[in-house]
Amino acid sequence: MSVYFRILAIVISALTETCAVAAQENGLTKGITLYNQLKIDSAIAELKKEAQSGISESQYYLGEALRKRNRYMTSEAKEWYEAAAAQENLYAMIQLGRSGNDLCRVMSNCPDSGKPPVDWLKNARSLAELLAEKGDPEAMYVMYEITLNRDWLEKSANSGNPTAQFWMAISTRQGEGFFLPWKRKESVGNWFKASAEGGNPRAMMEYAAYIHESGGDLEVARHWIKVAAEKGYESGVTSYGAYLAHAPERFGFELDLVKGYALTSLLKELNEGGSMQSYVEEVLPEIAEKMTPDQIKEAENFAAQWKNSHPPLSFFPDKLSR
Repeated sequence: MSVYFRILAIVISALTETCAVAAQENGLTKGITLYNQLKIDSAIAELKKEAQSGISESQYYLGEALRKRNRYMTSEAKEWYEAAAAQENLYAMIQLGRSGNDLCRVMSNCPDSGKPPVDWLKNARSLAELLAEKGDPEAMYVMYEITLNRDWLEKSANSGNPTAQFWMAISTRQGEGFFLPWKRKESVGNWFKASAEGGNPRAMMEYAAYIHESGGDLEVARHWIKVAAEKGYESGVTSYGAYLAHAPERFGFELDLVKGYALTSLLKELNEGGSMQSYVEEVLPEIAEKMTPDQIKEAENFAAQWKNSHPPLSFFPDKLSR
C-alpha cells in the first residue's frame, strides 16, 4: 500500500471513530433515530450492532425496543438493560427495577435474575441521589421517576431540566399541586414556555396551543410551531406543513403551498408510525390540487434540502417508558 493510501486510510478511520464518538455523546445514533421514528423492527437490527460495540445508550434502547416489541421483559431485553446498567445507565437500572411489576410476572415467564428488581432500584437511587445533591437536573428528574415524589420533579424543573418542566406543566394542568384557580393556568403556560425555551419540541407544540387557547400572540405561537418542525418533531412538521398549505388554515400562517406540500411529503418517511401514512395519502393530494406541476417540482426540491439540513423526523417518545 502506498504512503498516500495509508494516510487516507488513517484519516478515514479517524473520521469514522470521531463520528461514532459524537453520535454516542449526542445520544443520537442510527438505531436510536429509527427507534424514535417507531420503526421498532428496523431499530432493533441497528441497535444490536451499536450495542455490541459498547454504546450504553444503544444498549438501553435495544432493551426498550425488545421489551416493547414483545410487550414484556424478555431474557434478551434484560441482557441489554444489564449491559447498559453495568455502565451506570440509570434508566436501564430503573427498567430492571420495574420488572417486578412487568407483564412477565402475570405470564410466569420472567427471565432468571441474578439481582432482584428492588436492588436495581436501590442502585439507581444511590447513584442518582449522589448526582442530584451535586445539582444535576437530570439526576433530580430520575429521582422523581424512582420515588414519584413531586418535590424532585419541581427541583429538577427549577434547575432547568426541560423534561421535568414539561411534566410539571402536564401534572399542574391535571390538577396536581395547590394553586388559586386563576394561577394554575398561568403556571401551566409558564412551565410549557420554560420547557420550550429549553429545547423540548413537545413543549413547543403544547405552548403554541396554550397561546392559541388563551388568545395570546399568534406570532409567538407560529414561531414555536416552526421551531418544533425544525427540530424534526413529527407533530411540528405535520402542523407546520398543514397550516402553511391552509389544510386547514390555523394560527394565521401565510399561505405557502410549496413549503406546505414539501413538509407534508417528508412524513412519508414515518411509514411505521401508526396512522401517518393514511394522513399523508389524504392531505398531500388535497394540497397538490391547488398547485401547478412547477410548484410541485419546487416543493420536491425544498423537501430534499430540508431533509439534508434538519434533524431526522422523530416522535420524541418518552425515554423512560412504561
